[in-house]
Amino acid sequence: MNPTDPNPANPEQQARWLERIEALRPTLMRLALLQLRNRAWAEDAVSEALLAAIEGLPRFGGRSQLQTWVVGILKHKVLDQLRQRQRELRLDDESFNADDDEAAQMFVPDGHFVQPPQDWHAPAEALRQKQFLEVLEACMDLLPGQLGRVFLMREWLELSTEEICQELGFTSTNVWQMLSRARLRLRECLQLRWFGEQAR
Repeated sequence: MNPTDPNPANPEQQARWLERIEALRPTLMRLALLQLRNRAWAEDAVSEALLAAIEGLPRFGGRSQLQTWVVGILKHKVLDQLRQRQRELRLDDESFNADDDEAAQMFVPDGHFVQPPQDWHAPAEALRQKQFLEVLEACMDLLPGQLGRVFLMREWLELSTEEICQELGFTSTNVWQMLSRARLRLRECLQLRWFGEQAR
């Protein structure tokens, strides 16, 4: 057996793995908060994910990165929270207004931007920069309630449009509008807080 694999028969090795799992708590909390927008719900999801990871450790076997495995568990726990809190989520829907024409104001009738976005130079290079990821996370955190939730359900939980509609009770048109607005707001935020700064 690989000495780095969890081994229930070795208490010392087990203790080291438990420490590694617990050390992931801040990262998991940050991810859960971004999605759920509620500290109590996020804490519940993270606690359940950590418990499931500890209980599942003998089956883990070190076949993937520990963080990747635990984050995968967290995704399921976050989705469980979204399902349990469905009623509160619908009451928290003030951020979505079907009459809002914010997105429409950014485009001319042929679909082009009213004001062309600034050249982002080398976004692939920026993705490798820790600072950029921090700014991106801050921009995602600024997305209003349901916009941020729907965006992360699509991009982080990797749910289809149909699954998001089913979970939140929206129409597919609502979901596409919200995803479009979320992406526009992220673009504006990154333009202001990162790419605009880099150009100076």
